[in-house]
Amino acid sequence: MDIVKEKLWPSTAGPAPLSYSSTTPSDWVDFSQQSLIIAIASILFNPVFWNIAARSEYHSKTITKLAFGNPYHGCYLLAITIFSLGIFRDALYERALQDQPTLDILTTPLAKLAAATLFATGNILVITSMWALGLTGTYLGDYFGILMDHKVESFPFNVTSAPMYYGSTMSFLGTAIWFGKPAGLLLTVEVLVVYIAALRFEDPFTSEIYAKRERQRAMDAIKKTG
Repeated sequence: MDIVKEKLWPSTAGPAPLSYSSTTPSDWVDFSQQSLIIAIASILFNPVFWNIAARSEYHSKTITKLAFGNPYHGCYLLAITIFSLGIFRDALYERALQDQPTLDILTTPLAKLAAATLFATGNILVITSMWALGLTGTYLGDYFGILMDHKVESFPFNVTSAPMYYGSTMSFLGTAIWFGKPAGLLLTVEVLVVYIAALRFEDPFTSEIYAKRERQRAMDAIKKTG
């Protein structure tokens, strides 16, 4: 889950975080901060990791073998890994924001209200999508051969086809605005881009998994009637 917890710790990346409001766009993001680079890398790494891991599982049963041949246990193992990486990424994201300049326009009461609304709405989308899909549906059970009986079309999937990804993006955006950090807006754009890229890889592949099942069912029906 992509719920960012409020947590403050001392910075070891250099001087104390900037607390002034920069007026020049070039001063809104401090690219010299190592924490920003680490956050960028973490945001990119997570979807790349789970797509590579899931494809490896589908083609070679790599994770199932690690789980002693039990696909459900393999899916649970991947779920724990993805969830842990998400929490770690969120911590790195917040750490990066602490080291960045603050913009006054993002600290007004209206901005705070918008941030809280985005964060709450985003987490509602994430949590309800997990509830609708279940653990194996959420964490790529399709790649383990654990297929759902039918496509989920209830809320929040009747609002967007990728509520977890877009909900997560909204949470990142809400957090950036809440802390008044333009760098957070930049990182949110990265989150959206990598999620859209992930969808372009995942959606066709997942669709083919289910299409393959339907073709197999059709062949089995023909054999029974033949």
